Amino acid sequence: MTSQSVQERSPARGGRRALPVWERRGLSARMRRLLLEGDVTGRYGGSSDSDAGYRLTMALAVGCSQPGRAWMPADFFQALLYTPTAGGAWARHLRERKGTDYAEAKLAAMLDKARRLVAGAPVITCRQDALEAIEAVRQVVEEQQWSAAGGAGSDLKNLIARLMLCERAGGLEHTASVRQLAEAMGCARATVEASNRRLVEDGWLVLLRSGSGKLHGSMWRLKVPDRLRPHGAAQTHGAGVGRSPTAGYRGAGTVPAARSTDTRAIGSLMHHDAFHHHGHGLSGARILACLDPLDGLDVRALREATGLHRSTIQRRLARLVADGLVAELEGRYYLASALAGPARLHPEEELLNDSARRRATRGRGRARRERHQVERARYQRWLEERQRRRNCRRALVLVPEGVVDPATGEVHDERWRGWDLSDTRHPTFPYTPTTGQVA
Repeated sequence: MTSQSVQERSPARGGRRALPVWERRGLSARMRRLLLEGDVTGRYGGSSDSDAGYRLTMALAVGCSQPGRAWMPADFFQALLYTPTAGGAWARHLRERKGTDYAEAKLAAMLDKARRLVAGAPVITCRQDALEAIEAVRQVVEEQQWSAAGGAGSDLKNLIARLMLCERAGGLEHTASVRQLAEAMGCARATVEASNRRLVEDGWLVLLRSGSGKLHGSMWRLKVPDRLRPHGAAQTHGAGVGRSPTAGYRGAGTVPAARSTDTRAIGSLMHHDAFHHHGHGLSGARILACLDPLDGLDVRALREATGLHRSTIQRRLARLVADGLVAELEGRYYLASALAGPARLHPEEELLNDSARRRATRGRGRARRERHQVERARYQRWLEERQRRRNCRRALVLVPEGVVDPATGEVHDERWRGWDLSDTRHPTFPYTPTTGQVA
């Protein structure tokens, strides 16, 4: 044993203070907060406190089994059983009820299970690789043609919202609920459900797991459709035997290089009340994303950049100019200086709120969020009531108590003579198979 390790392990001799196991063995910032603070966000909630404790402990076991920070069982015991950490409350309660040997054996089995799970999972290289995969999908989305009719606008907003979720999740696999997407997109829940179906049929989305319970949303994977990959990029909608699911809105085919969609700029605007369906809409957000405070564009250039109809662009531009979001000079249109920022488009809250008041859409987003909170609370109450009914449900017994002697099987009630009472829930009277008469 080296002198340094002796000093760390024996502070009473004047050496340095012994480091906690999560400092010596190393944990990610997220796992360290989970161990020291507990499940403060409710991410690992279960049907009961015991179930939630098991989920949290299993998550810690997986975090302690990652390559480069594989903990030994003794380290796991020290962090959860013999240190008053919030994440080890379930393990210490288990030790109080069933003893130290049982608790250590349980934790060792969980740690071994986590090691097998990590060993069988695909290798995670780094976050940069995941962000590059997300940017590859974003580039394909921005290069496609999205018209303003037939549901294409809703599909574009859906993809933009999911790209933002994927960046926070660190990969193309993400968890999202319908109401969460509706609030990010600024539309109704039914609109999101219809858009999800179209995107799944068109190959943009893959449903990995449907959401269940009150704490688990659906798991999705965002991807580039096969027809838009390099080996099938030349294929257009409607080619082949069947009709394309997105043929109703022209879809995403081969487009001129000048046409592009700034998904980040649109994502910062589409959820605001000013860009509600009855306000400036998605078309207004797309036009703002194309404009620049210094280089003006005319209607023709905007039509080539967005792919929108000329009349749609002129109608939206008139509203944007009237609300002070766009400046017009000699037939060319510029982004308002109040919206210009380091990222080209910086949403100015007060200006957008004034525009929402002009279009009578102020408060639509807040009303939607409040309605969703009521719906979530109602759904949680329904789940609790269903669980309560399941727990209180008793097996239906048709034969009253006392008719049959439980020890000898003798029938004490003459009214039940001749009945087959082997199953008190399903008493039967024997019939002859040929005549149908009582045997």
